[in-house]
Amino acid sequence: MDGVGSDTVNRNDRAITGLVMLAHSMVHTYEFAFPVLITVWLAQFNTTAAVIGGIVGVGLALFGLGALPAGVLADRIGSQPLIVASLVGMGGSFLLLSVAPNLVVITLALVVWGAAASVYHPAGLSLITRGVEERGTAFAYHGTAGNVGTALGPFLTTVLLFLSGDDWHLVAALLALPALAGALFALRANVNETAAVAADGGTSKANPGIDSLGEFVATSRKLFVGAFVLVFAAVMFSGIYYRGILTFLPELLSGFDVIRPVELFGREFTPANYIYTFLLGVGVLGQYVGGKLTDRVPLELGLAVGYGTLGLVALAYLPVAAVGVVPLLALSAVLGFFLFLVQPFYQATVAEYTPADARGLSYGYTYLGVFGVGALGAPIAGTALQYLSAGPLFVILAAFAGGAAAIGVVLLRMSRRR
Repeated sequence: MDGVGSDTVNRNDRAITGLVMLAHSMVHTYEFAFPVLITVWLAQFNTTAAVIGGIVGVGLALFGLGALPAGVLADRIGSQPLIVASLVGMGGSFLLLSVAPNLVVITLALVVWGAAASVYHPAGLSLITRGVEERGTAFAYHGTAGNVGTALGPFLTTVLLFLSGDDWHLVAALLALPALAGALFALRANVNETAAVAADGGTSKANPGIDSLGEFVATSRKLFVGAFVLVFAAVMFSGIYYRGILTFLPELLSGFDVIRPVELFGREFTPANYIYTFLLGVGVLGQYVGGKLTDRVPLELGLAVGYGTLGLVALAYLPVAAVGVVPLLALSAVLGFFLFLVQPFYQATVAEYTPADARGLSYGYTYLGVFGVGALGAPIAGTALQYLSAGPLFVILAAFAGGAAAIGVVLLRMSRRR
């Protein structure tokens, strides 16, 4: 490839990577603001973990359910317009949250957020796989940006709550601003969405996508007659574990004997929220390492090892928490690292087991599983905490991680036979 062509490819790679990094960070900033707000809502509305888990589960279910039509649209109209719409919708949902007087309006705001956020992953990931030449590097930076947002969400929300005197309405209004500013940037970005497909001998024109119910059914059947059905099952288990362990973790951490609130400047300071932020911050490293490893180790092996480790962490979490704060911090770091290391592995696995012309739809199904079915993790966790205890909850979550690890082993054996 000549120098001019190489410069053009690099510019497009950088433009796409920058766009998806921005949008991905925004999605997860807002997603992980909610667990911190849950602690305020539980106290203000005098409700139960089961009720809040159900409310959050409704909004987060839309986060996944909307991914399927978003995947169809990504194949049909392209990714950039969808990313702009996603950012506008997320900002609008937090403006609605800022004036919510009760749990009903909070639920509505969560539904709006879930529907808007659901658009991003099918659009962003299909944009990477169809437009970026150095896909593994783009996955690494994409995942890293998502985890920056993941860590920034609870940290920023905690700090703003502290500074505002727990005025969560004001906090929600302030949090709406970055997404609206990001939408303006996304609208102006100059990207070639199909550069990598064209370089591989495909067409440089936009794929016409699915334009009828019959074509949708036929394309879906093509996806699910192969090994993608196993990948889909793995990401469903992964999503339930992810949502179940993270939704109520700030509340769980605050109840551990080794972690107690302290008084600071006349206000109560909650270390649990900062440990939660630390855990999610370590995920930045996990995402980056995972993205780089997708080009170096078998994807199926990464799934098996990553999910197997998460199962062991769930079983060990409560016993380690009883030992002391230092062991708890160490195991929380392991949890954060592997929880996000597996994400680029399953994202790349989807691309490996699906055709390029159905990539948007395949990621739509993937995030239907991760965030739609995975949203069940919130009510599962809330119900387990309400009627059982934290111990059975972690055993249940370990079983889901073990199921995903077993699927990884099956896929690895299948790939070796091929």
